[in-house]
Amino acid sequence: MNTENLSKRQDLILSFIEEKGVVAIGQIIEYIEKELGKVTRITISRDLEKLLEFNLIERQGKAGRAVTYQISSQYSTVKKIDVDKYFSIDTDHRKVQEKFNFDIFGQLDGIFTEVEKNKLSELNEIYRKKIKDISPDGLKKEIERLNIDFSWKSSKIEGNTYDLLETEQLIKNHEQAPGHTQEEATMILNHKATLEYIRDNKDAFREITVKKIEDIHAFLTKDMGVTKNLRKTLVRITGTKYTPLDNEFQIREALEKTCQKVNETENTFEKAVILMLLIAYIQPFVDGNKRTSRLSGNAILQSFDSCPLSYRSMDEVEYKKAVLLFYEQNNVSYFKELFLKQFEFAVENYFG
Repeated sequence: MNTENLSKRQDLILSFIEEKGVVAIGQIIEYIEKELGKVTRITISRDLEKLLEFNLIERQGKAGRAVTYQISSQYSTVKKIDVDKYFSIDTDHRKVQEKFNFDIFGQLDGIFTEVEKNKLSELNEIYRKKIKDISPDGLKKEIERLNIDFSWKSSKIEGNTYDLLETEQLIKNHEQAPGHTQEEATMILNHKATLEYIRDNKDAFREITVKKIEDIHAFLTKDMGVTKNLRKTLVRITGTKYTPLDNEFQIREALEKTCQKVNETENTFEKAVILMLLIAYIQPFVDGNKRTSRLSGNAILQSFDSCPLSYRSMDEVEYKKAVLLFYEQNNVSYFKELFLKQFEFAVENYFG
């Protein structure tokens, strides 16, 4: 399901339906003929069938003039958004969903197109061949290298000021860099410990539970003064008007629904993206939510013998924009784009 795979005519039809709300096929034909010239009813019918197949629109009514078309609830989830234009609008002036959307769990089906799934599968076969061909010592070194890169970048996204070389020295030799806080060193070492825990228990993450998410969070926030359990208080997120759930029971329910959604989803890459986005969206913990989401995503990937991400080439600001877009619009398009790039980067740059 992706608007980039549509023809110009289909894209115009979609935009027209989005603008008008509810339309009949006669209105669509009239509009398209005005924009592109003469077109047959059967051609427009085929276009509408494709849009229905992609779950971008919904059909109401049974036959004839009673049939109308409208935008589906899933369209807003996947439609391409001009990221620069969106964030050029000040935070307080953006039109956003300020509260948690309880319908979100039904809007995350088919977030990757067949073309994208095939691309990811092809890349993953390259990764699996690399793993098969690499020596045990080589594999150990590459895992360590990826873990260092991930620990550095994931921590940097959270404001950690260690550079990559300092992170390598800390992880390999337990030497803390001067001019940095103990908390920064702890954050990085906790990433290392969590990555090792996930790798040692990778098969366990084929099925996701609230307890497993809590365990990842506990490893990540050890000795950092962060409450281990699901939060009972309100949290605010910098740079957005979106406010997560503030009720412990609703938070647990949302997390349970997240696990159910992930476990029901067949495609490994969709599982990982859905889990990452929903953990970040729910904000189940007082702190460490996005770290937990990134590690949980890698846990899913590794459990199904897929290449984990390092995020090494990820721009921190763009990552935050992608997450904010999901908070405010429940839109996955930019996050998905970054995920695809990072997966390709990981396959190309690690394991031989």
